[in-house]
Amino acid sequence: MSRAQTASGALGGAIGGGAFVALALALATPTVERWEGTRTDPYKDMVGVWTVCTGETRVTMRRYTPAQCAEMLRHALESDYAPAVLAAVPALHERPYQLAASISLSYNIGIAAFARSTVARRFNLGDWHGGCEAFLMWDRAGGRLVPGLANRPRDERKLGLTDLCRCRPTP
Repeated sequence: MSRAQTASGALGGAIGGGAFVALALALATPTVERWEGTRTDPYKDMVGVWTVCTGETRVTMRRYTPAQCAEMLRHALESDYAPAVLAAVPALHERPYQLAASISLSYNIGIAAFARSTVARRFNLGDWHGGCEAFLMWDRAGGRLVPGLANRPRDERKLGLTDLCRCRPTP
């Protein structure tokens, strides 16, 4: 069984989201991995925060194995980030691509920042395209524009726009 299948099965049961939420985790995990990278030894990120594994800042800073890093990410996305995103934007339960992009964003900027974000506000208003465009606002670190950071929100925006026309309510 692949890591995505294992993770998606666990998520669907853990937060009661069913197949859409399970799909969102399977999509979010490689997105987060691609942009965070994985380093098994602690390091300071670009704003000076001690970090280890796949962007994790909330654990003991020590060396981890790649398997421990993968499990740490799976657990964080399933237990912390996905439920928090769904609490902030309940309608994402039925929108796996927008949920996956939002999980990735919240992992990058934090749960509280996501809940206050323009992305969340627009999604809560039913402005799905506008919410996806708002991912592009997140191109800074420590308040400074970082050209390389513009790529991650573009990727999250693209993921969020996937299959969006099918999700629009019919009149």
